[in-house]
Amino acid sequence: MAAGCFFVLRSSNMRILVTAKYWLILFLFAAPAAKAAAPDYINELIANAHAKQLAQRIEWHNLLHYKPYPLLPGRRSLADDPAFFTAKEGKTDPHAELDATLASFFSTAPDTADHQHPQCAFIARYHWLKEELHFDAKRLPEQPCPRFRQWHATLDPHGLTLVFPAAFLNNPASMYGHTLLRVDGVGQDEQTRLLAHSISYAAFTDESNGLLFAVQGLMGGYPGLYSIMPYYLKVREYSDIENRDVWEYGLNLSPEEVNRLLRHLWELRSIRFDYYFFDENCSYHLLALLEAARPSLRLTDQFRWWAIPSDTVRAIVAEPGLVTSVVYRPSRATAILHRARGMPETQQQFARELAGGRATTGDARLNRLSAAEKAPVLELGYELLAYKQEPNDAENERGRLLLLARSETDAPTAASRIPVPTVRPDRGHDTSRVALGFGRQAEQNFVELRVRPTYHDLLDDQGGYTAGAQIQFFDLRLRQYEDAVGRLESFIPFDIVSLAPRNNYFKSTSWKVNLGWSRQIFPNGDRPLVFRLNGGAGLAFDLDARQSGKQVLYSFVEGTTDVDHKFDQGYAAGLGVTAGILGEVLPWWRVDLYAKGMRFGMGDAHSAAEAGLRQQFSLSRRSTLRLEAARERSFDIYQSRATLYWQFYF
Repeated sequence: MAAGCFFVLRSSNMRILVTAKYWLILFLFAAPAAKAAAPDYINELIANAHAKQLAQRIEWHNLLHYKPYPLLPGRRSLADDPAFFTAKEGKTDPHAELDATLASFFSTAPDTADHQHPQCAFIARYHWLKEELHFDAKRLPEQPCPRFRQWHATLDPHGLTLVFPAAFLNNPASMYGHTLLRVDGVGQDEQTRLLAHSISYAAFTDESNGLLFAVQGLMGGYPGLYSIMPYYLKVREYSDIENRDVWEYGLNLSPEEVNRLLRHLWELRSIRFDYYFFDENCSYHLLALLEAARPSLRLTDQFRWWAIPSDTVRAIVAEPGLVTSVVYRPSRATAILHRARGMPETQQQFARELAGGRATTGDARLNRLSAAEKAPVLELGYELLAYKQEPNDAENERGRLLLLARSETDAPTAASRIPVPTVRPDRGHDTSRVALGFGRQAEQNFVELRVRPTYHDLLDDQGGYTAGAQIQFFDLRLRQYEDAVGRLESFIPFDIVSLAPRNNYFKSTSWKVNLGWSRQIFPNGDRPLVFRLNGGAGLAFDLDARQSGKQVLYSFVEGTTDVDHKFDQGYAAGLGVTAGILGEVLPWWRVDLYAKGMRFGMGDAHSAAEAGLRQQFSLSRRSTLRLEAARERSFDIYQSRATLYWQFYF
């Protein structure tokens, strides 16, 4: 027995070998408990677990976050914290982890403030194994787990709501949007929902450099952690600070499914996962929680390579009966603009003066207004003050005086109901796109295949997306000219544009950044692939103030650096200007008319210019036509090009 170091167990139809390492785990958890533990019962439970093949069940894989390797056989857990596993090889061996977990439940080490009993630390595993193996409470006493029960009672759970704050380009972690879960309490209503708690998963870092965050996030350079916090703090963060509208999707989960999710969340507190910007991100790991709650869901399997928040919302909505309601929560910025559009400009100006301290509630102009006119002026003035995140004492006093004056004004509230957007985020176009194009450039015809894995550009249908936001990754174009071999025309891994119209209320700055390889004409007629880094800042304005984002006039001052061995000095760098008009002619027809010029004064000195018109015609939710035409000059060589694309979204 000692030489082989095995215990041999027999069941009615199989022989099971249980190595002595699991007994070692038991002693490590509770050395003084060895006499109290019932070896025969541990053996019996492990044998039954093997007979039922529990280690192969989807419930066990969900609780341990086991997923297949992308290109190799076998599985591994996505959790990267050794504290999450009971067995040394638990990250890659579901069977070893299950056996070790069962053994650990027999520990008699006390549950203290510094150390949880394994039944409490892994309470979701304990409850599932108890249901499957029917634990004998006399042979395996159940621990009270007071800390978990107190935490659970504080949440007072009744249901769950999926919350989707819209995309916000000024934060790399949220440029695609974000998802979180709200724990709805018993008896919760519209007035008390802010007192609920929210569950989220995010990268744990204080990095403020957006570019560095994005690079580190692509490489899994930050720890990702689950957290739970009061929902009102999240609402303030998303709808006030970042001007993001919020969508809430009520989930049809039973009380037991809600409790199952919360038990698993308890296990995940302070457990580290490597955070990856594209796949193992905020939305992906919330799907994993829902799978733990309802094992029949197969949500994460749909996102092997990347998980876009809006796509994960679509996946949830697509599950029959899982979503019971959808509620739209406009941001404070949306509410301010909506209120202002219903007022004459003179009254808007007066409200801005009241908020800015250039007028007071004792102003004679206020007294000349009727009660019905005075109310919206006072309300808008107060909303503008409340929008400020860190008001000073003088602003707080102005806000108090505005509220006092409003309370003395005998008129109903002036705000009308903010209309719900006609297209929800889950009903916008799909984020991946493939296009087949036919065109002509430099007197040559060509056919082109274009693939964009993700996500959205300025000509795509804006329904369900943040207006004026373009985010594209890994945009690839393959082109073949007549009587020529096909070749790579361009590869743009990173292309972001934020057109944020300025107005009397929000002094936004637009910006853009992109990098990649594209073909450029040289004096000798060659068109090699040239690496380009381009970025700039600018201004945008609505041509129709009543419809933000419908027709936008924009301009950028930008810098460009091109690198290739074809340049005499290996590179060219310069400054330039881009200007254009982007707009919606009809609901199915979008247009971008633009012109740009660049003077390269460093490296190989030369000038470049381009003017063009891009149009997109929507045929259906998944199909569009795009027509692009442009005239360009570089190194005093002029060329024209035109391309017609058929685009399919998936």
